[in-house]
Amino acid sequence: MRFFTAHFRPAMAGLALLGFASGAQADDDKSRRTVTVTASGSVTVEPDRARISSGVTAEGKTAREALTVNSAAMRKVIDELKGAGIDAKDIQTSQFRVEPRYTRPMEGQAPAIDGYSVSNEVQVLVRDLDKLGDIFDRLVTAGANRSAGLNFEVSKAETLLDDARKEAVANARRRAELFAAAAGASVGEVLTITEGGGEGPRPMFMSARAMKADAAPIERGTETLEASVTITWALK
Repeated sequence: MRFFTAHFRPAMAGLALLGFASGAQADDDKSRRTVTVTASGSVTVEPDRARISSGVTAEGKTAREALTVNSAAMRKVIDELKGAGIDAKDIQTSQFRVEPRYTRPMEGQAPAIDGYSVSNEVQVLVRDLDKLGDIFDRLVTAGANRSAGLNFEVSKAETLLDDARKEAVANARRRAELFAAAAGASVGEVLTITEGGGEGPRPMFMSARAMKADAAPIERGTETLEASVTITWALK
């Protein structure tokens, strides 16, 4: 179940400029007064999917031996992922390496190859977070001995950012009216609107909860999406 709360916060320094247009503009623009404000807004949401990276590193006296062992283990890992309900299209190989293993040389001697290491890693998109703890258990049971991390995602982040954008505009308007009133003017028409870089999910763990009590405890937490705008109004 996803929830979100919308609020705006003046995390970005408000930029308020009261002044006259450049003399290089047309005569009817020379006396135009403007106010420019930068403001931000945010929404807090619960992530609804995750990406995990996991795989197997195996060693052998020869590259073929290491590859054979690694391939057998990776087949078990992938079979377990599919058995947990992960669609094949959500499993992608992200790394594959074959590297020689060297002995520690004696003084005055060159290092020598005494074996090989093969690493195979997949990135997995988990669309049902309630299965996340069970998936980790399955990976370990299948022989996965390599993990590169876990990242939560908000699948509808772009749509949810619209709420943050609306709050940013409302916040900018409120402050523009405050500045204009202090200068003995009022806010007129919008001249320009520029969107700043909308920030992706930012983790917040205050509302974290576990996926499953009978599997590896994984906390999804909440994440904050932020947007900012810079708006210029004419003053009247």
